[in-house]
Amino acid sequence: MTKVSLYFENGLMLEAKSFGAVGTAVGEIVFNTSLTGYQEIATDPSYAGQFVTFTMPEIGNVGCNAQDMESKGVHCKGIIVRSYQDRPSNFRSEESLAALLKRNNVLGITEIDTRFITKILREEGAMMMVASTELHEKDALKKVLESSPRIEEINYIEQVSTKEAYVHTQARYNTDTFCYDDPKTFKKIIALDFGIKRNILNELTHAGMEVTVVPNSMSAEAIIAKIDAKECDGVFLSNGPGDPLILKEEHEKIKKLIAHKVPLFGICLGHQLLSIAHGYDTYKLQFGHHGGNHPVVNVATNSVEITAQNHNYNVPQAITEVATVTHINLFDNTIEGLKYNDSPTISVQHHPEASPGPHESAYIFSEFAKML
Repeated sequence: MTKVSLYFENGLMLEAKSFGAVGTAVGEIVFNTSLTGYQEIATDPSYAGQFVTFTMPEIGNVGCNAQDMESKGVHCKGIIVRSYQDRPSNFRSEESLAALLKRNNVLGITEIDTRFITKILREEGAMMMVASTELHEKDALKKVLESSPRIEEINYIEQVSTKEAYVHTQARYNTDTFCYDDPKTFKKIIALDFGIKRNILNELTHAGMEVTVVPNSMSAEAIIAKIDAKECDGVFLSNGPGDPLILKEEHEKIKKLIAHKVPLFGICLGHQLLSIAHGYDTYKLQFGHHGGNHPVVNVATNSVEITAQNHNYNVPQAITEVATVTHINLFDNTIEGLKYNDSPTISVQHHPEASPGPHESAYIFSEFAKML
């Protein structure tokens, strides 16, 4: 394995071993507490611009395969693990995690104390860092980091959004057939792609919606024209990477959809953009919520759902002036779900599609279908 050097914006420098691509990369470092699903996490476009530190110490043991890809490639800056296993043992494995990372030019970092890193992030918050298999002097790494833009300054959805519209043609994964089911749909929706995960699309079609995925650049006027022509029944606003406050064009687009009373459903970034479009700016959490084991209470039923989460930003409590809170995070009491008072709009901060994670919140897709 090749030596890799890490330099953090708090001045910390560490050494480790590389098992992925070689080179130099700059990004924001976060930690993820999921016990399984490293491939789904690596291929989630919401992680664009970030290094993902896994708190699960053993990573790589089940390999990777085409069916578990959440997008066409790996979008994060790097994967950081305590112990990497390069000999996968699973009947569905088609390649190793190292092979997947190398093919997508993404760093893999191992033989490092991930508990130490996680404690630093928990106490000091998510921060920028640089990792390199080429540069090993502290001053050189510091210079690269200081001259690079921060994640808050980059519009990553321009990189991860689809360039052409397409219709999604599969539903849920069937563990009896080891294939994805064919969808049976009764409504049509448009999904604005800010970095959408494939399993979100699977759950939307499973709930009975034919989904046309469109680029983030599609105008509000074009969408409204399809709604008025009865070619579309509603709009889904997807998950995605980066700071929602810099997405000025999306704010204005969603404002127009809200004003036209278009039925809307947002997840993660979509949830945040809906808040901003209603006039309530998001704020950044100290280290965010990333993992597959976060408890959320459903306010209507008073039941607790264990959820998958991946976000660094949150909507403010003041949003209750225009919306009703439907879900609350039991770790820190932040808002996890909303139903807007004066428009046919619902949204959740967590990921009801999981992948990876539990499926206790999947009913939310059916709620959107019923709303349509």
